[in-house]
Amino acid sequence: MELLIVAGLTKSFKDFKAVKEVSFDVKKGESFGLLGPNGAGKSTTINMLTGLFPPTSGSIQIAGIDMVKEPKKAQGLIGIVPQEIALYQSMSAKENLIFWGRMYGLSGNMLEQRVAEALELIGLEDRAKDKVETFSGGMKRRVNIGAAILHRPELLIMDEPTVGIDPQSRTHILETVKRLNGEGITVIYTSHYMEEVEFLCERIGIMDHGRLIALGTIPELRETIGDRSRMIFAIPEGFSDSAVLSGMIPSEDVLFASQKLTVFHKQPQSILSSLVQKITETGAQITGVEIVEPNLESVFLHLTGRSLRD
Repeated sequence: MELLIVAGLTKSFKDFKAVKEVSFDVKKGESFGLLGPNGAGKSTTINMLTGLFPPTSGSIQIAGIDMVKEPKKAQGLIGIVPQEIALYQSMSAKENLIFWGRMYGLSGNMLEQRVAEALELIGLEDRAKDKVETFSGGMKRRVNIGAAILHRPELLIMDEPTVGIDPQSRTHILETVKRLNGEGITVIYTSHYMEEVEFLCERIGIMDHGRLIALGTIPELRETIGDRSRMIFAIPEGFSDSAVLSGMIPSEDVLFASQKLTVFHKQPQSILSSLVQKITETGAQITGVEIVEPNLESVFLHLTGRSLRD
């Protein structure tokens, strides 16, 4: 059963189309990853899903409720973990959670119970009375998650929740999301860390230039590049035109950006020495070579021509 149905979603800012006719659905209880390089339209899409931006055209339905026609009702089903910390720094973790719980309409024993459950889930019971301003970035982001789940949302939208935090907090957040999803909360997760998406998500949508260019499970997406590995050549100087390899490699399997030449091939070892020779003949200096087996990063790079962090 689909919890979220997005159809023909478009957003224009004057003459610029940030999102172009995006359509996808997310099943109840699913963990769905939304990926895209900077400027792909991912954040604008998230802002429309949460009701912050009205779409120029298209529709969003959450549990059968139209976000455009009944935004408050639809938003009541959503928990949002934004990129930025949305907490009051001079208040304690518990005070922040109480405040946000009241914003969701919780009160009395129910509010106390939900706050206690959230503190246990994010692992901060022992710091509940400490001011948020004394917390590390990772701890603040954990409180952000606690605030988003107080009202037990049906859909939890997490927009890059692990940016700039320590590895321990990152691991804790990923395990928390996994646990919430296992308890039945539907999750939409965006990240600049491909390994997080591979760990958490069952299906993935990839956006680029405002369009949804791929949609499927990780195995399905991997099939788009077959069993090809990628050879990554570090070339700091002397190389500018990947067309010199056109006689050896199809142009769609060659990418050159940020002083790195990436070549996709099923049998990289069989062609590696010939590629090195051809590249060095152009006067280029190769300072490193890496062979990477097919993975989600390979799919993303092949589809967009950019890495996720570009």
